[in-house]
Amino acid sequence: MSTRNTTEPPLSKKQQKRKIKEETITQYAGDNSKRADRVYAWGCASTGAIGIPSYLKPEKGQHPIYTVRQPARVKFMDRANLKVTKVGCGYGFTVYVTTSFRGNRLYGTGINTDSQIGYHEFPRNTGRVLDYVIEPALIDLPLDHRDTTNITQVACGRGHTLVLTDKEGVFTLGNNAYGQCGRPIVEGEVYGQNPRVNKMKDIPDNIAKIVCGHDHSFLLTTDGEVYSCGLGCDGQTGLGHYRTTSQPTKIKGGIEGVKITQIASTGDCVLALSEEGDVFAWGNSEYNQLSIVTDQTQINIPKYLPLKHCGKIIKAASAGSKCAIVNTKGELFVWGYGILGKGPKLESATEPEMIPPPLFGCNELEPDVSVIDVVCGLHHFVALTNNGSVYTWGKDKHGCLGLGIQRDQYFPLKVSIPAETHSIQCGVDHTVVLCKSFC
Repeated sequence: MSTRNTTEPPLSKKQQKRKIKEETITQYAGDNSKRADRVYAWGCASTGAIGIPSYLKPEKGQHPIYTVRQPARVKFMDRANLKVTKVGCGYGFTVYVTTSFRGNRLYGTGINTDSQIGYHEFPRNTGRVLDYVIEPALIDLPLDHRDTTNITQVACGRGHTLVLTDKEGVFTLGNNAYGQCGRPIVEGEVYGQNPRVNKMKDIPDNIAKIVCGHDHSFLLTTDGEVYSCGLGCDGQTGLGHYRTTSQPTKIKGGIEGVKITQIASTGDCVLALSEEGDVFAWGNSEYNQLSIVTDQTQINIPKYLPLKHCGKIIKAASAGSKCAIVNTKGELFVWGYGILGKGPKLESATEPEMIPPPLFGCNELEPDVSVIDVVCGLHHFVALTNNGSVYTWGKDKHGCLGLGIQRDQYFPLKVSIPAETHSIQCGVDHTVVLCKSFC
């Protein structure tokens, strides 16, 4: 009795490709498809601030990456099913406010030599506490009501972090050598490998925003009042003196009775915006940032800056030696010293000069494109337009411009990001943006 072989002959490579193509199901995004959240970062990776561990602990045969010159997707958030709502960038570290089915949580990555991103023991119960964290790690806050208290904002300075909640006030982590954490200075205090998280005391219960400078901090209330603490040697606390202050104190001077809506202070020069769109300033003026109102190199109390030709101001950024503002028309103005964004021939300006709108994508084909936000590190600016595009210029320290090339940029140039950006933040040498996928 004979048997018949029913096994089919093997397919050729061409036939295999055709079969795979026929079996592939392609799904097209419809009008109601949900756009995914994305986080991109670039700049100095050696500190861990980018939050991608493979850069510093590569697989066998690969080399570490210390500088990221193009936007890199921080996939940790996707793997952990976290949605980032706010981000703060300090000097070599990043802190994220996230939401998930577990609730509202805080994560940090990067330099942790002053415990500015919490206490991280690894492996657990070994006594080995990390001074550098290379992937976002949970920061434990001593909340009384974890299930009902939400973290609404985070701000980062040179070595300290402020965390604002909706029901339990403001928490602080990190270096307090100048009282920037709003608590008494303890001589000889060791900040590294310290599990302590502090809660600010004797502050208003209606804090709406928090801001960190170098070694100083600001609290902004819902009524538009401003409180400050920390290092005051350049007058950056705005309290009428040049001393260190550890207790958050109300700032008066030119902003007394004025409703302030934003504070900008990456370095030691401070800009404050009022509800009416006026600009007030104090602090360092070594590079003529405040020469409109003073010939001194420092101001220790807020003064009104008469910038009428700039219109109503809605956003401000204050870097190490230069400033930027955005008005209601979406026009951006710069002044100070350094790479301002109007070419290599303009390295200083005592009054605001407008960067031509076409440099931000406004043209005959897209006449409605305008700038809606601007932030800065010490030496670079990042601007966001109303169509979700990001532009950078300034010194390209450790790739913080994200343009893929190693050179300073004298005009705003668009960063190539495969998503629509809605939030931007800068550290001293890295940049983080929050985005939505295109589909």
